[in-house]
Amino acid sequence: MQDLVNSTHRELHYFRSFKKIRKFKLIMYYARPKEFVKDVNLWIYFATKLANVKDFELECESGYEFPQFAYKNTSLRNLDLRSCTINPLVNVNWSGIVSLSFSDMYLTDGVMKKILFGCPNLECLKFYSCYGFHRLGISNVKSRKLVIERLCYDRECDGWLEIIAPYIQDLKILGSCEGICLRNVDLLVTVVLNFKFDFSFDSEDEEEDPLQRKRKESTCLKELFHSIAHVEKLELGPLCIQSSSDLETLVIDGPSYYVTQTRMNRSRGLRHIILVAHFHHLKTIKILDFSGSMLPFVKYLLKHASVLEKFVIVSRSKRSDESLDVKMVRELLRFPRSSPQASVNLFL
Repeated sequence: MQDLVNSTHRELHYFRSFKKIRKFKLIMYYARPKEFVKDVNLWIYFATKLANVKDFELECESGYEFPQFAYKNTSLRNLDLRSCTINPLVNVNWSGIVSLSFSDMYLTDGVMKKILFGCPNLECLKFYSCYGFHRLGISNVKSRKLVIERLCYDRECDGWLEIIAPYIQDLKILGSCEGICLRNVDLLVTVVLNFKFDFSFDSEDEEEDPLQRKRKESTCLKELFHSIAHVEKLELGPLCIQSSSDLETLVIDGPSYYVTQTRMNRSRGLRHIILVAHFHHLKTIKILDFSGSMLPFVKYLLKHASVLEKFVIVSRSKRSDESLDVKMVRELLRFPRSSPQASVNLFL
């Protein structure tokens, strides 16, 4: 290991004359964290102070703490931190950063507040397998995109994450989480949801009533959907649909609401939605401003809504190329239905 460290120092010495280096990627795994801290600090100093890199990626396990001098940097534009510790004791000045990503990290509310305050030009914020924080206030005017994938459980907080993001336009929530609450997200345009709730650690009682847990999931999902009811495009993935299996009424307003397609059958040129959710409680479905591109979704719902009673479809304007025609109607009415009492009402 020492030979590799010495070799890295020699190589970087040759690049000291370069005033700017576009990208710098540092991945370091070592069993004795204190032994090479000074070396890693020197490499980060080289990247952030001497080479003025634009894109910096750091993956450093074994409890490595991001150095304090690196919290003041105006040349960085894209910063990707993984598996390390951040705890700024000084005011953060990352005025040049437009994209910030954290992976496999413990983050507190205080740390995130400092970081976001020091990134006035931040446009994109990403979290992957992070934990520790339960309130995320993104007030940066330029912030447009937020990605959250896998919120890890933390016994020190209640597992819920409250997001206040008045300027975010693009939101993705993926993987698993205990609970997410959205506040002040009026500017959201596009939302992708492919996650499942995991309340298995929400109570000290490991034998929590499954029905109570299911009700909790249903309530959380309804509140989440209510907060994004205004968006122009909503994509639902298989995990999210499974969490919605207790719904009794489903209303889809407009063709901008889609279910993500998880497999494409290119040999036949047809799109197939391959999902595993079954709607054992869904009784009423209403689709407004229906278009022909939504036929695969309708087929899926008719096949898996076993107690469905009424399916109402309101077609798009006849002037639209995607409005229902006779051929589409015939195809739709031939779709198999798992519920014998299901009626399909068409308004063309």
